[in-house]
Order: sequence, then structure tokens, then C-alpha cells
Amino acid sequence: MKNIVLCCAAGMSTSMLVQRMKDAAQKKGVEVSIKAVPVAEFKDIIATADIVLLGPQVKYELAKLQAQAEPLGKPVAVIDMMDYGMMKGEAVLEKALKLLES
Repeated sequence: MKNIVLCCAAGMSTSMLVQRMKDAAQKKGVEVSIKAVPVAEFKDIIATADIVLLGPQVKYELAKLQAQAEPLGKPVAVIDMMDYGMMKGEAVLEKALKLLES
């Protein structure tokens, strides 16, 4: 099972997107664990995450977080602003799964 973590400013705004991603995963029969945390908890979750997706509002943290995740071989990416704004759980899930394959 893959562990996908979404990071945003406070961990609240991504909770609806997490639910939509879980719904999309269930429809596809994909076993994943998806949760949202504040970006401040990144160091606490990176060891157990397979991939971390950042909300567009914290994309300025990308370089710093990638530097912390790279030695562990963990991808960090920013969620597309349109997908995030429109709460396209399926599109965000697909992006995460593609990044995990590469």
C-alpha cells in the first residue's frame, strides 16, 4: 500500500481533496493511504510517506522540502492549482501514482 501525504498551510484546506482522492482510489481499486498534514509536520511524516504533494499555497517550500526528501528517495511535488481549486481528486491521485512509478 502506498502512503500519499498532502501538505498545506494548516492541514485543513486539503482535507476535502483527500476525501475525493480516497473516493477515486476506491473506484479504481487502488490501495492507498492518503492524509493531510500541515507543512510544519513535514519532517515528522517524510519517513513514512511514499510521496508528498504540496498544496499550491505552500509551493514556495518545494526546494527546501525536496532537499530533505531526496536523500530518502521520496518524491515531493506541487498539486496543480486548477486541480486543487476544483478539488479534482482523481487527477491529483493519478499524478501521485505516476510520480511513484517513475
